[in-house]
Amino acid sequence: MYWQTQYVTLGFIRFDFTALFIFFGTHFLYAIHRIVGLRKVKPFQKEGRYQVIARFRHHIVVYAVISALACSYLIFQLDWKLWKALIIPCIFSLAYVLPFLGKKRRLRDFHFIKIFLIAIIWSWLTVMLPSYTYHVEGHFPIWIIFIEKILFVFAITIPFDIRDLQIDDFTKVKTLPSVMGINRAKYLSLILIFFAETLAHFNHGLDVYSTGVYIGLGLSYLSTLIIIWYSDKITHDYYFTGLLDGTMIIQFLFVYFFDWLF
Repeated sequence: MYWQTQYVTLGFIRFDFTALFIFFGTHFLYAIHRIVGLRKVKPFQKEGRYQVIARFRHHIVVYAVISALACSYLIFQLDWKLWKALIIPCIFSLAYVLPFLGKKRRLRDFHFIKIFLIAIIWSWLTVMLPSYTYHVEGHFPIWIIFIEKILFVFAITIPFDIRDLQIDDFTKVKTLPSVMGINRAKYLSLILIFFAETLAHFNHGLDVYSTGVYIGLGLSYLSTLIIIWYSDKITHDYYFTGLLDGTMIIQFLFVYFFDWLF
């Protein structure tokens, strides 16, 4: 999504220090999240993905250390303006995975909050951060893209809450699917994708998105709708961590291919 923002707004893809920082920062957070989260779901450690995480926990610790060291180096390669743009997202991201709040809770352990944090912070890092890197942060279409991606990430995160209903019930964390029900939560995802496509149409009208980019986005959103719709019927973890998470990569590939094609 970082490269997608580069491509649709600046016309190029560049492997820069900001992209590397996001990569290793995300890797660090995922690793810490797995390690800390495993302690909170002890009754499930012999099931599914938790069994795999428990088996490779020492490997995950090593990955977290390597990623933390990489981030420590990369942060000093970034412009000072990016530091200001990173302070709040980094604080919230750490609070999301580390239990340093009252009663050893993380931000994700509070009702409803985790899905909003994921959508807003991930969209900020992959849309606003490249705009700060290349000094186009004040442009109105960038904010439209930012909101579009919030809607998109929010939509693909809801199925994860559907998958984790049993876990969230055990940890006593309320989520949208637990309150709305599975079907209503899925319909909410579909509505959010529709509004994301509407914002894409708006940016196409402003000539921010080329026809190829707009077609690629439309097809990616259509495929995402299908994947979301079956998310409560297919329980295999690869469907979520592979295909559903992979919709972000699919979208980038669609955008790049159809822009080249047209």
